[in-house]
Amino acid sequence: MKVAILIPVLGSRDAVGADALTMARELADQGIEARIFCQSSIDLDTKTYSPDKMSSFATSSDDVVIYHFSTGWPKGRELLARSPARRIVKYHNITPPHFFSSISSEYQGACAEGRQEIDAIAKLGCELYVGDSAYNLDELVDAGAPREHGAVLPPFHRIENLLDAEADAEMLDQLWDGARNFLMVGRIAPNKGHVELIDAFATYLRAFGEPARLILLGKIDPRLSAYTNAVRSRIASYGIERNVLWINGASEEQLKAAYAASHVFMLMSAHEGFCVPLIEAMAMGTPIVARGVTAVPETLGDAGISWPLPDPLLFAASAGRLFEDTKLRNTVRDAAMRRYSERFSIKQLRADFLQLVERAR
Repeated sequence: MKVAILIPVLGSRDAVGADALTMARELADQGIEARIFCQSSIDLDTKTYSPDKMSSFATSSDDVVIYHFSTGWPKGRELLARSPARRIVKYHNITPPHFFSSISSEYQGACAEGRQEIDAIAKLGCELYVGDSAYNLDELVDAGAPREHGAVLPPFHRIENLLDAEADAEMLDQLWDGARNFLMVGRIAPNKGHVELIDAFATYLRAFGEPARLILLGKIDPRLSAYTNAVRSRIASYGIERNVLWINGASEEQLKAAYAASHVFMLMSAHEGFCVPLIEAMAMGTPIVARGVTAVPETLGDAGISWPLPDPLLFAASAGRLFEDTKLRNTVRDAAMRRYSERFSIKQLRADFLQLVERAR
């Protein structure tokens, strides 16, 4: 058996790329020849192959193709449709375009095109349709994929590297100054709920009157400048510019320092297909308060506090309770670390992944 991993763009720092790369390594460790076929790669030394060469690699039903579906890619869909190999679709979700309607016509169009492919891929008759979450799988089933050919497999990740990394000492010194640190990790994008997060943080500052800092750690995309500006405007409207620390991307050491120094990880995203930062926070023992919509309740489980609506009072009060109640804080932290170990550790994901590959054969 040979395994072809098909993905439009491969990057080590994004969740989809990390999933694909780790799949290839896990298969190689099992003595299975695996190659990654992509149009381009970003900041990688890993050998990859042109998608046009996939048909000469995975040539029979003894082989397997794993297609990472997270954006519109007609070429990938066509290659999958005509492949003689056993086919697995790994669906990471595509953000609904309405989030970008007044922000970026480019993003809105790309998301619309990607979601238009869901029906076509669901009806290809692939041997296995796999969602990062049941929420993702349900989208494929609703589009026509047979549920009996469905499965759920959370994405592989780089959290073991994060746990092994040495926290950036300079950042720790900066953040350990007596202030309560609120952390959000994720790109600055309209579905991520940064504006609502600012409202909750400002409410906390007014209600509790103690030093606090909001850390916004995530890439700032110039194409989404309208949303970035909206976030900055909301911060300015409260006069809390000095309380907000922007980190436009971070090293692994800086990311570890941010989690280690933070008193709460607060997520107010309106749309997630899985949300890797949630399980980063679990593994690092950073207490979580999250908006419980889309895939978040499934990923979070009992590992944090969640509310369905982005009510700033509820989120501010939840953070305050975690800070003041040592027993609650320890209970939430213990549940989170246990959930990470039992459901999302690399050891568990490896076993689940290899079972799925066997199931597709």
